[in-house]
Amino acid sequence: MPSDISVQAVVIGAGPGGYAAAFYAADLGMSVALVDPDTNPGGVCLYRGCIPSKALLHAAKVISESHDAGAFGVTFPAPKIDLDKLRSWKDAVVGKLTGGLGQMTKMRKITYVRGWAAFADARSLDVKLAAGGAQKLVFEHAIIATGSLPSKIPGLSTDSPRVMDSTTALELADVPGKLLVIGGGYIGLELGTVYAALGSDVSVVEMTDGLLPGADRDLVGVLARRAEKTFKAVMLNTKVTSLTDDKKGIRVTLEGEGVTGTPQVFDKVLISVGRRPNAKIEGLDRTRVKVTDRGFIETDGARRTAEPSIFAIGDVAGEPMLAHKASHEARTAVDAIAGKNAAFEPNAIPAVVFTDPEIAWCGLTETEAQKRGIKVDVARFPWAAIGRAITLDRPDGSTKLVVDPDTRRVLGVGIVGAGAGELISEGVLAIEMGALVDDVAMTIHPHPTLSETVMEAAEVFFGHSTHVYRPKRKP
Repeated sequence: MPSDISVQAVVIGAGPGGYAAAFYAADLGMSVALVDPDTNPGGVCLYRGCIPSKALLHAAKVISESHDAGAFGVTFPAPKIDLDKLRSWKDAVVGKLTGGLGQMTKMRKITYVRGWAAFADARSLDVKLAAGGAQKLVFEHAIIATGSLPSKIPGLSTDSPRVMDSTTALELADVPGKLLVIGGGYIGLELGTVYAALGSDVSVVEMTDGLLPGADRDLVGVLARRAEKTFKAVMLNTKVTSLTDDKKGIRVTLEGEGVTGTPQVFDKVLISVGRRPNAKIEGLDRTRVKVTDRGFIETDGARRTAEPSIFAIGDVAGEPMLAHKASHEARTAVDAIAGKNAAFEPNAIPAVVFTDPEIAWCGLTETEAQKRGIKVDVARFPWAAIGRAITLDRPDGSTKLVVDPDTRRVLGVGIVGAGAGELISEGVLAIEMGALVDDVAMTIHPHPTLSETVMEAAEVFFGHSTHVYRPKRKP
């Protein structure tokens, strides 16, 4: 066995939370070890999630735009898809980013240990090395950043290679003729968009009464209308009762609105019903760390667990399961380890769904305000009234501000439309800084841009948007 490694901080899991924690701790002068089974840092996000999916979504966007360009007199031959080359390009993107993180790890003199960590006690780990053998790690503080795994549907057999989860779907083994996506959340819709662009007849089944449960219905409505054209079928209030593998494909029995009960056959099925925290770490029961009934590790505001020497961040520490949330929690945990007065208390965490159109929101949503009985004023600006959206032939978007009617403080922002994910950060900044809707309205935005919709939504609040008429508010 190699000699014991002793460090001030060890990070378990090298995703966007884990490597951010390790890098920041090293920047503060700590001795750091980072444990992960992959060749380089990156985690699910870079290897099997955010990055490969967005690479494929970009390809899907190019294909879609080649079709849509005919509306303004530009036509292209039918796209020819080289699946092997597309897959290689996606893998190259992943390799470039993860390889760069590997170099950053070395530059920061972080000890990178490839393997699987198990707690021996609250101050040491036994790491099963990927290359064989074991390594003992002794630490002053540990940060658990083990992320999450795709959820499964209880009672449904998923042993067939024709049944995919989000990880195997990104491998892009082939383009099935008929694909069923189980789950109308963001993962299913994003991957469904990719396969539809590549040529699959995609059907989506969702057990609730709408796509993207939890998101504001007016935002989802814009996406739902386009989804009717993108997908062969969208079945709401419907659930899958059985999956059977046979020679022709996967025989699926559905139960719900407009479903006859006759099994349908699909070439492949993608199960995307969410993710579950990956808190099953060997030896965790040898510490005082507590895990909730839902599988999340309990933490305080500084992301410290019930075991004072151990912290937890990212998906494993609670919702929302978002990479950027994990990265910011990483800084909080490291600051606490460094003795600073730190707490993770954001006013807004942005969420983005990279479908076509994109949907993004932050802060208080209109739906949440209604459920909690919070009095708000909602100002909406339709993209059909903005020049840049018209020039892009994408007038189907909308920008809205959720405002406190008494203080005029911006409480939330919601955007649906092309590039919504790039626009939402302005809303996050406004909420974090306690901006008034007056501030947003008086901020000069460049013309012609989609960002003007944020300013004009603020002007709608006062009833004097240049491009939208709304009766003037009473003083």
